[in-house]
Amino acid sequence: DVSTDVVELAASQQNVVQSILRRWRQSAETGLLPVAQLVGTDQQSKQLVAHQAAATLNRRLYQLPVESLPTNPSELEWLARLWQRESRLLPLALYLDADESGNSAERSGVLNRFLSRSDGVFFLGTREILSLVGSPPFALDITKPTATEQKVAWTAALGADAPAAPAQLAGQFNFNLARIRELARVAKLEAKDADRPLTECTWEVCRDGERPRMDALAQRLEPKVGWDDLVLPVDELKRLKQIAAQVAHRHQVYCDWGFERKMNRGFGISALFAGDSGTGKTMAAEVLANELRLNLYRIDLSAVVNKYIGETEKNLRRLFDAAEDGGAILFFDEADALFGKRSEVKDSHDRYANIEINYLLQRIESYRGLAILATNMKSALDTAFLRRLRFIVNFPYPALADRRRLWQKVFL
Repeated sequence: DVSTDVVELAASQQNVVQSILRRWRQSAETGLLPVAQLVGTDQQSKQLVAHQAAATLNRRLYQLPVESLPTNPSELEWLARLWQRESRLLPLALYLDADESGNSAERSGVLNRFLSRSDGVFFLGTREILSLVGSPPFALDITKPTATEQKVAWTAALGADAPAAPAQLAGQFNFNLARIRELARVAKLEAKDADRPLTECTWEVCRDGERPRMDALAQRLEPKVGWDDLVLPVDELKRLKQIAAQVAHRHQVYCDWGFERKMNRGFGISALFAGDSGTGKTMAAEVLANELRLNLYRIDLSAVVNKYIGETEKNLRRLFDAAEDGGAILFFDEADALFGKRSEVKDSHDRYANIEINYLLQRIESYRGLAILATNMKSALDTAFLRRLRFIVNFPYPALADRRRLWQKVFL
């Protein structure tokens, strides 16, 4: 059950609400409102849009996961009749959450049977458009507020105490308006209690706010080293600093300079760290995390790869979605095990292994944060993936002078 109080949405999300209401008004003459499919990866944004549309119609919104629909035909029939009766007696609306069910044939069949046996105001939250029997196509893409809208929201929430913070926060993190207001409130209290600058507190609150989701999916590394601890050739060190500069200033390039309007993919930054074990790949990732003040997570392949078909993609989807909001740096150690070359298809196992690799190639490219892949077998990586990488940093075995510098840093 969700209240009918009106929530504040960004202008881009409010436009979606108006599109839903306009479509329903056009269909009102037929007496059957089409199901509004809300498509996207952000579950909260879809729910907020549905809540606003229902509240505008003065209807109380209820939420039901598609997985909770009974598979038994008689029980499903009873539930459909019950909902049809209640929705006619009371001003109700129903949000059917299909985010976790995906394109399961069984669940799609149950959903279609339920919708065909009842009427009313329905929202369907899904990652991809589903084919609904007897319903005209009606799907809208739902995203979080744009970077510009988030910047405006941060400015309003923080006030004049942190003039430079809104642009930095909007460029690195990705939150709804309600989440921005809550984080700003917590940051102000933290800054007051600890007598610290509001800009620093806000950044830390945003960075640490997404840790509970990420900690359950990957191993967090605590950065303890800086640039002075790295011993690398000049060219490799310069390339690492270029990575840090691009991550720090991408908001200015994409939003302030307008490049976001001219491209629809490739906003993230991906880098390959190639070299033998012990040459400093993990340390370099820690240096970048320390410099950028971001969380660094090492991906545990044993927790991601699953022998069951489709489960690996689901685990990776959860991982990337959680990292996207918090702007975390993803560190894929021994990346050749996960991003290896696609093989010739000889059986179903090869086909699904290739599907997993293809999914990874697409997801890495669309990830808006920094993804680092480390390998000591660069030749084992898929060539198509290498072409998608923005940076390739080679970590050579330290020469005599470099080894001397390493010993000096240890003892001095």
